[in-house]
Amino acid sequence: MTHTPASGATLDPALMVKASEIAREAGARLREFYAQGVETEYKGDVDLVTVADRAVEKLIRTRLGEVFPAHGIYGEEGTRERMEGEFRWYVDPLDGTTNFAHGFPQFCVSMGLEHRPASLKPEQDGTLAAGIVYDPLRDELFTAEHGGGAQLNGKTIHVSRRRDLAESLLATGFPSRKRHSSPNIHFYQEFTLRSHGVRRAGSAALDLAYIACGRLDGFWEFNLNPWDTAAGILLIAEAGGRITDFEGRPFRLDSRETLASNGLIHDELIALFRDMLAGRNLAPIPTPQEYAARRERKGLGIRD
Repeated sequence: MTHTPASGATLDPALMVKASEIAREAGARLREFYAQGVETEYKGDVDLVTVADRAVEKLIRTRLGEVFPAHGIYGEEGTRERMEGEFRWYVDPLDGTTNFAHGFPQFCVSMGLEHRPASLKPEQDGTLAAGIVYDPLRDELFTAEHGGGAQLNGKTIHVSRRRDLAESLLATGFPSRKRHSSPNIHFYQEFTLRSHGVRRAGSAALDLAYIACGRLDGFWEFNLNPWDTAAGILLIAEAGGRITDFEGRPFRLDSRETLASNGLIHDELIALFRDMLAGRNLAPIPTPQEYAARRERKGLGIRD
């Protein structure tokens, strides 16, 4: 991901205030839906799409159009407006849909703003100019502007200072459908054995925000989309962290691999990924059958 300021970018000085107001309004709407329950539509096997997703994206689209009429909008629920504009918002109106649909209180609104000057080729990333992640249940507003640091409810935040993977708390996610086609369970096993723990809370945008404020030390996931990551990776960059793919190459908004950390454990994470992908130094765990046999032996008083 490019983090060099683009020349000629002109941002409204009050942009963050206005955009934060929109995120808070969207979050208030989510709280209403959450309190009353929503109709849930099932698509695929476990992929949940709710009325709230669509209603809140419509609200954000409308408000952004009113406040920033020249800005494009690229939304998780299908909004594609003014895509040729110099500035483009990547919007996830409800990151953590499955959590929301089940009443699990871990979800957020995510809005990331990219600057795309006219000279930029379509396949190139622009510069992330602003990012907002809002957790409406905790009333936590994470914000970042390019070159301006990262904040939580107006107070400056920084990534953690943990230097060893063994002492670090990590997070990851799994696809809501076709989980059998993802190898992430193998990575989950290895990272769990080598870290202080791995959390799978169900909202990538909040996981990234938590790295920015030091609650988590590292995060990895496959096949995220720009609306999942745009705000969070700017938060991490501005809070002093690092974002790459699993090989350590620069992160792009269309990357199929996301590896984020406080920066201090990043090389150790990359080294472990290289070992895992090469099949080196992996820690075997017993199969259910091996566990059953061991359990039976212990029941018979046989010591391993």
